[in-house]
Formats: sequence, C-alpha cells, structure tokens
Amino acid sequence: MTLLLGPPGSGKTTLLLALAGKAIPPLKITGNITYNGFKLEDFVPEKTSAYISQHDLHISQMTVRETLDFAARCQGVGDREGISIAGLQTSLQTDYILKILGLDICSETKVGDTMRRGISGGPTRALFMDEISNGLDSSTTFQIISCIQQLVHIMEATSLISLLQPAPETFNLFDDIILMSEGKIIYHGPRDRVLHFFQDCGFICPKRKGIADFLQEVISEKDQAQYWSNTSIPYRYVTADQFSEKFKFSRTGEKLEELLELSTKSQDTENDIAFAAIYLNKWELFKTCMAREFLLMKRDKFVYIAKIIQIMIVAIITMTVFLHMQVDLEHSSYYVSSFYYTITRIMANGIEELSLSIVRLPVFYKQRDLLFYPAWAYSIPISLLKIPLSLVESFIWTALTYYVIGYAPELQRFFCQFLLLFILHQTSTSIFRFLASITGTAHTSSLLGNLALVISFMFGGFILPKYSFPFWLRWAFWFSPATYAQIALSLNEFQAPRWQKLSSENMTLGQHILKSQGLDFKNYFYWLSIGALFGFTLLLNIGIALALTYSNSKFEMRDRGFGSKRLQLLQDITGAFRPGVLTALMGVSGAGKTTLMDVLCGRKTGGMIEGDIRIGGYPKIQETFARVSGYCEQNDIHSPQITIKESLMFSASLRLPPDVDPQTRAEFVDAVLETVELDGLRDALVGIPGINGLSTEQRKRLTIAVELVANPSILFMDEPTSGVDARSAAIVMRAVKNIAEMGRTVICTIHQPSIDIFESFDEVTYITIPKIPKIKDNYNPATWMLEVTSTTTEENLGIDFVQIYKESTLYQDMEEMVKNLSIPPTGSSDLHFNTRFPQNKWCQFKACFWKLSLSYWRSPAYNFVRLMFMTIVSVFFMVLFWQKGRDLHNERDIFSIMGSMYLATVFLGIMNSVTVLPIIAREREVLYRERFAGMYSCKAYAFAQVVVEIPCTFTLAAIYVISTYPTIGYYWSVYKIIWYFYTIFCALLYFNYMGMLIMSVSRSTQVASVLLAACCTMLNLFSGFLMPKPHIPKWWIWLYWICPTSWTLNGLLTSQYGDVTTEIIAFGETKTVTTFLTQHYGFHPNQSHLVAFVIACFPIIFASLFFYYVGKLNFQRR
Repeated sequence: MTLLLGPPGSGKTTLLLALAGKAIPPLKITGNITYNGFKLEDFVPEKTSAYISQHDLHISQMTVRETLDFAARCQGVGDREGISIAGLQTSLQTDYILKILGLDICSETKVGDTMRRGISGGPTRALFMDEISNGLDSSTTFQIISCIQQLVHIMEATSLISLLQPAPETFNLFDDIILMSEGKIIYHGPRDRVLHFFQDCGFICPKRKGIADFLQEVISEKDQAQYWSNTSIPYRYVTADQFSEKFKFSRTGEKLEELLELSTKSQDTENDIAFAAIYLNKWELFKTCMAREFLLMKRDKFVYIAKIIQIMIVAIITMTVFLHMQVDLEHSSYYVSSFYYTITRIMANGIEELSLSIVRLPVFYKQRDLLFYPAWAYSIPISLLKIPLSLVESFIWTALTYYVIGYAPELQRFFCQFLLLFILHQTSTSIFRFLASITGTAHTSSLLGNLALVISFMFGGFILPKYSFPFWLRWAFWFSPATYAQIALSLNEFQAPRWQKLSSENMTLGQHILKSQGLDFKNYFYWLSIGALFGFTLLLNIGIALALTYSNSKFEMRDRGFGSKRLQLLQDITGAFRPGVLTALMGVSGAGKTTLMDVLCGRKTGGMIEGDIRIGGYPKIQETFARVSGYCEQNDIHSPQITIKESLMFSASLRLPPDVDPQTRAEFVDAVLETVELDGLRDALVGIPGINGLSTEQRKRLTIAVELVANPSILFMDEPTSGVDARSAAIVMRAVKNIAEMGRTVICTIHQPSIDIFESFDEVTYITIPKIPKIKDNYNPATWMLEVTSTTTEENLGIDFVQIYKESTLYQDMEEMVKNLSIPPTGSSDLHFNTRFPQNKWCQFKACFWKLSLSYWRSPAYNFVRLMFMTIVSVFFMVLFWQKGRDLHNERDIFSIMGSMYLATVFLGIMNSVTVLPIIAREREVLYRERFAGMYSCKAYAFAQVVVEIPCTFTLAAIYVISTYPTIGYYWSVYKIIWYFYTIFCALLYFNYMGMLIMSVSRSTQVASVLLAACCTMLNLFSGFLMPKPHIPKWWIWLYWICPTSWTLNGLLTSQYGDVTTEIIAFGETKTVTTFLTQHYGFHPNQSHLVAFVIACFPIIFASLFFYYVGKLNFQRR
C-alpha cells in the first residue's frame, strides 16, 4: 500500500489516471506502463484496476447495498440471477466489502450524495484512490485506511492512495511513499527510508513534526530553508529537478530500476490480469440494467405521477376551451388549431427528459469508463421503459379530449389518434434524450431542445402551409416530426364521413379544408406518417447509443441532498470566546460543529433554538452582529465568472465603512491577497468547482480572504483546512493566527489538524460524539482526542467524559467566566449602527450591478448562446416568411402572419425563460451567503439582477427586428417599426423576468422547469392565436385577459394591420383586413394606448414579484 504525496498541481491525479489506463485528453502519454509485465494494450486495465475519484458520483435513489450489488453484478461477481425489485439480492462479496468499509450499518440507506467512497464489487487487483479523505476527520480517515490496508494485504492487491493531510498514525499504515513535485517523482520507495533520503540531501525532520507535513514542506521554496541541517555548506534552494536526480542515483532509486528491469510476464500472475472487457453475456447485461431502471422508476414514481396529473389538468382545460366545435368551414380552423395544440403539448411534454437524462449522465460516464456495461445496455432499457409511460399519457389525453372536443365519432378514428399520439410522444422523448446525450450539459441541451421545437413547429405545416414555403426549402417540411403528426391527425378527422359534404368548389368539405392547409394527401399517408415517426424514434435511439458510446465524460456537478427526521443536535452548550484567543472547535464528522457555528452566527434557517447568546455582555442582535463578524463557510461559494481581486473588491466596497476612501480600500485588498498568498492569482477567474477555475485550496483561501477584507472583529471559520494539502493548511492557519494576535476573536472548526496546527490554537472546545487511551510518542493529539473519547472507549471504561468534564474545576471556571462575561462592563454601551448596512442603497445597487455585469458578460454559455439562438431563428423567419407581410388575399395569409408573431413571442420568450433559470440558481447560492453577511439588501440585489438583463434583451430584440421586419415585408412606417420593436422587447423582457420569478419561488431548477412548463402551457393556449377571443368560453375568458401573450399578439397585429383597408376573402366573404381583425380576433385598433400600457405592466409586475420573493424566501436549509 503506497501513499502518494505532493502539493496541488504536482500531477498526482494525472499520474493516477495514467496508471489506471484512463485517457486524459488532450494530453499524450509516452513511455510504458506494465502490469506483471503486460503492457496496457495487452489487457483491460479498467477491469484489472479501479480508479476512485475525489468526486463522489452515485445514483442517489439507490441504497448502499443496491449500489454495490449492481457493480458486483456488472463485473460478474456473485451468484445472483438478477436485481430484484423488492430489494437487491445480496452476494458474499458485497457483504464483505460493506463490512470492511463499515457500511453495513447503513447498507439499506439511500445513497443520496453523502455516501463514503467505496470500492466496486469487482475483482480488482490495483486500487488508485485520489484524495479520499476530503471532508473526513483524522480518526475516520485512519479507520478507512486501516480497512483498505487489510483488504490490500488479504487480497494481495496493489494500492496507490493520494492523501492531502495524513496524520502520523495514518502515514505509518503505508508500506511505500511516492513524493511528487512539478510533475516529477522526488522519491519512490519504502516509508521507513524516506527520511534517510532527505538526510542525505541535507534536510532533517524535527522530532515533533509529522513526516507527511515535513515531506510536503521540504520541497517548497518558501518552507525548505528551515529544515536545512548541513551547517558546513551554505543553504541553497534544492529544486524538484535536483531532488529527482539525487533520487535516481540513491540506493533506493537504483533498487527501483532493478525491479523495473526484472518486470516480465509470468504465467503465475496471469490470473491477476483481466483480458475480457465485459464478464457477462449481452442478455445478462440487459436484464441487469433493465431491472435497475425499473427500480429507479419505482423510486421516482412521484415525478411520473405528477406528470400524469399535470397532463390530466391540461387536457381538461383544453377540452373545455375547444368544447363541441361545429362541423363547418369556419370552425374547421379551430379543429386544426386543436390538433396543433395537441402536438405542441405532447412534444413539449418530452422536454423534461432533458433534466432527467442530464442528471444521470455523470454516473453513466463513470460506469461506462469502468466497463460496467456498454452504452446500448444503458439506453435500450430506458427507451423500453418509456413505452408504458407514453401509452398512459397518450391514452389519458385522447380519452379526455377526443369526444368532448367533438372529433369524428367513429371508434377506429379514436384509436388512430391514440396510436399517433403514442408514437409522437416516443419520438419527442427520444429527441430530447438524444440532445442531452450529445451535449452533456443542462444549459446547451435546453437551448437546443427549444431550437428543435421552434424549427419543428415552424416547418410543420400549421403556421405556414407547405405550398407557401420557398420552393428550394420545401424539403424541410418532410424533416419535421410535427409535419407527420399534423398530416395524420388531419387525415384521420377530415376524411371522416361527416366531412364528406360537397362544398362550393365541387369537392368535399374535408378535401377543401385539407387543401387549404396544404395537407391534401391520400388516406395511406396516415400510415406513412406513423412509419415516419417510428423511423425518427428508431434513428434517434440509435443516435443516443452512439453518442453515449463516444462522448467524453464532461459534465456539470450539482449538489443534491435529502432531508432527515427532527432530532436534538446540540444540548447543554456553554462557553465563551475571547478577543485575541484562537479557539479550535473539534469533533468527529456529524458531531455538531457546523450546527453550533450556524447557531452562533445566526445562519440557521430551521429548527428550534433555545438559550442566550451575548456579545460583550449584551444580547446579540443579528443585524448588528453581521456588521462586525465574518463567517468562512465550509462550502466555498463564489460567483464563478469574476476574478479573485474582483471578489475581494466587491466584499470590501460593501462591508468596509463608507468613510474608507477607494485608495485605502484597494491597498487593504492587496494586503489581504498577500496575506493569503493569492497575489499571484489576483486576475484568475474563480470558476466552477470540479470543472474549471481555482483549485480546492485556492478556493478555500479566497473564502477566507473575502471575509478578511471586511475587517471583522469576530471571525468564524468552518473547516478552513478541509480539502487542502498540509502546506496550504499551514499557510491558512498562519494567516488565521496573525488575525487572532491582532486582538480579534477567532473560532475554527477543524477536521484533520497536524501537530503544528493543533498547537497553534490557544484553546480547544471539544464537541463529543466519542473514540481510545494513552497517547503514543509522536501521535497526533487531535486524533488521540477523537479516539479516546469514543463511545466504544467510554463503554469499555465505563465512564462518561461529558460528565467528568462537568464535575471538573475546568467546567466550574468556565461557568464563572461565562457568568462574568455575560454582564456588560461598567460604563459600556451596546454596539449600535445608524444604518442596517454599511453602504447606502445606491452604493449597494452599483456594487451588485458591477459584479453581476461582469458575471453575465463572462458567461458565453448564457449570453452568446442566446444571441446565436436568436440569430439562427431570425434567419429561419426571414427565409420562411419572405415578403409575406403585405401579400394578403385570404384568412390563411392573415393566419400565417399572426403565426409568425405567435412563434416569435411564445418560443423565443420561452427560450429566454429557460436559459435564465440556471443563472439565477447559481447566483442565488452566492446571494444567501452575502445576505447573511449583511453586505446589501435583497432589494438592491434584485434591482441589479433585473437591470442587468435589459441590455442583452434589448440586443436580442434589435437582432430580431432588424432581421425580420424588412424581410417579412411589413409596412414601412416609423410608428409601426417602433411599435414592433417595443412589443418584441417587452415580450422578451417579461418572459425573462417570469423565469427569474419562477426560479425565486422554486427550490431547484428541476422544480422551476416543471412550473415554467405549466405557465407556458397557459400562455400558449390563451394567447388568442389557437382560439380567438370571441370564441373562448366565458368561463375561461379571464385567463385570456391576464395572459401577457394575448396582449402582445394584439399589439403586434393591430400595430401593423389595424389601419389596413385592403380587402381579403375570409371564409367565403369579402372583408377589409381591419374588419377581419375586429370580428375574428376581437382586436380593436383604437385601443392601442391601452395595449401599450398593459404590455409594459407585465415586465414590471414580474420584476416586482421577483423583488418580493427573492427577499422573502430562503430555500437554503441549515
């Protein structure tokens, strides 16, 4: 068992990936890696070794046992027939792994995202583990490494484990050490020889210094000099290259070369090498994956039940809007509208597959790369299990709407419509799963999903008949799934017996309607349409399997948690923290350290808090306390698209007193940057954790720096050394110690303190959830404390350490001190500020707007993609509706022009709503931290968030208007152009603010997506396009009046055609355009001022509601 040590950026993760045979694009690997003499290309390294990443990726709905059992089954371990649905059958190997990792007690608990890193159930012989102790206390880390040591020795496996801050007792468990720096091997050999090597180089480890800490500091230029022992020679910095050269010529290095030369293939060791990529046959793989997908479907039944309820509600509303329509030429357009709305509803219902698929991709990539199963074994079960859902949803819609709307009464036509909707739903879900598979990210896939819907509906033959397409573009008609659905539904209805009456043009009424819609096809086109949709579905599912096979495992990681029952977390907590004293708050994971910190800082959002907290003898007032305190949270939450210095300048500008001039503020920020050693990275973007930007330890130092620039009197730090290496932890704690020595009160929770860090604290407040006696020589006191107060030790010794403490003089002294400090000193007064925030509202707004502007314009995945989307859609509008603005001859021409306005309003608006959701969710996490810190009011933040959207929305509206107004051929008039731009701009803006509002009242983007889909359904149905206002039933007319899209279409159509007196043939009658608009759509040109006012009100209303809810609601649970 080998320990891999090195500072961040030294190449530890890259080395582990290379040894595990995992590709590291775009890096090129040269040289040879052999397992028992076999080169990587001679066998299957993914089956011979296991790489365990520092990022935990598991399916949260499965239990611990189910997760390991599935892994075991995929790797051919165990004697199970398959995965049962009531609960996974077990195997001996699974039980063994659960036991040695201490997971047997939680084996039936759902994983969530908090399960400890485990080993898959396969017969691996090499284990590569990357920083597996992040977030664990030193005692728990010791226990886990002890278990792995037993596993390695019993199974005769090889293990290479990277740790950041191993305690001395954990360090001593390892057999060998690899020390890296700057991508080079400094030392690789026995643990007990590593100090001798550095002694030969002139460096000696002090007696009470942890060897692991010494090894990481002795290769650092800033820390190396203190360990120089050869006084006869002047010290000169020894570089990584020089250490590496010295190692090659050392006795240990020479032995390593000899071992490499002796590495040859051996028949005895061939059984330890895996030569088969997949252990199971295809049928067993399919059954295993199918059973897992069914299990997950059962666990997610709430989602599917909610979708079914949603489609029932929408179906009921739809059937009461299109209630019992008459069989005549005028009402035929409403039949066609109902078909179109059914198609949009069924196709849009599949868009939820995007988020469901994206969430699963990280785990799929992990399991695919580990050769658990090929991509087809993952994609085919998902596709098959969607069939029952499609059947249920399609049948519910057809059963509720078919006869109530008044379609053709023949039973066979009912089932023909049901069949069509079923295969359309399959096509829709396949489209969105395919887009999720090829993009891999939520943002891009949602944009492509909306683009696919817009193009499909644009070329579907409803908005614009095929005969109106440009001749060279008519081929696109046949590439739209909506086309085949429209053809099949129209043929199924209008070729029914009741539509066979002769019309005035010597053709049946049904033929006349089909011809006017450009859908006059033969009967067999119904079955051709069914076949075409089936072909789409089949090709898309093949595409999904191919995309999943060859796509790279790049993904976004999101936190997902789960709730728990109420229990008492803290009890009988009494203590005091004094100025100038650095206090450590210690305890094993889950002891309540963070909970206590949240209570003291006023960050708890739930539960009941009892007791008294005083500051300087006066009761704590949270608003005042936030002005004088800082809280470095365990999770490093920052805006990813701004730089380190900008983050600090933002914090300083809002939290320092207003009388501090900009020059002094900038100098103070520079001093803090130097203190935390981030001055060399001041212009680096923060980035997204685990994807880009700063490393974990740099992010941790940024968190500390953001609080330091506030110059707080009291500083709380939750796990400031978690996730950083020993040297970085020493840097952090040095800065913290300096702060305390300046007379500040500093309280730190800490997991894995080294001896040096532990001794830097003045006082230790220990929260006990107990662990073993008599400290050994050079044993880490922190680990010893955790072990000696454990529950097991207490039971073995028959003592209660909490009771012993309460009966001690130390406790009595503490009680006396707390009593004295709870009384305000004579002549003192309570801390008071004239204002709640350090800066006035205007300064708060300017600072928030400055940061959000930088963040937005550095987010190409948001703004650039929106601009590209608008440009592409505008080009399609230009081509498809070329010079049709004045080519008006009948009601179909008016209908097509209004259709272009409807498409632009609804679908471009929905795109604006969808894309803003993840942006608001991301910035909301930062808002919670900054709001608790008392940096600004929520109103200032919300106003800045609203204003920052205006420039981009203005640009989007300008692109659309400049592109489409002259090419569609509207009337040239300054008044009409301004009206057109004004209406489009307001529409995009209120859709944008509606998305922000929905996100502000939603716990997650998934919930927000569902709410947004429900809202857009109503905005679509009651826009006045599918069912004009005069024909909407009176019980639903109120929805028309409060629907913003209805006012938008009113403004667009009447501003362009409200004064046009050209005569057209409308449903066999000659009318002017103005008369037709008034009679058919209920639009009155003389109400333009009222329409303009109402359109402007919607963005204001949505923005005002966003103001309110973003300040009132808090979905962060602490």
